[in-house]
Amino acid sequence: MSKLRRQLSAGITNNVETRNLDDLKGKTGNLYESISIVAKRANQINISLKEELHNKLEEFASHTDSLEEIHENKEQIEISRAYERMPNPALLATQEFMDEKVYFRKGDDELFS
Repeated sequence: MSKLRRQLSAGITNNVETRNLDDLKGKTGNLYESISIVAKRANQINISLKEELHNKLEEFASHTDSLEEIHENKEQIEISRAYERMPNPALLATQEFMDEKVYFRKGDDELFS
């Protein structure tokens, strides 16, 4: 298991939990800004997990294999199943945001003055 996957899925369940909107709003002062930050972080997590999965599955790619050999590759199936069991990137990003593990900053509001 890669360091990223261990780090991201440590202690996070696959089930969706209800969140107090005031807690989300309290981190930035604006609920929509908090949701935007979580969404951007979820996209980052999703991209890195997708790249990692494709790199691992690329090891099994062979253009000369017959169709039977492709379906019988159990290692490849296990890798895919492990990624499917991981929590959703949005759940991971929300947990990181609530644990204050996400760095974010506001743009300079005085630019247009």
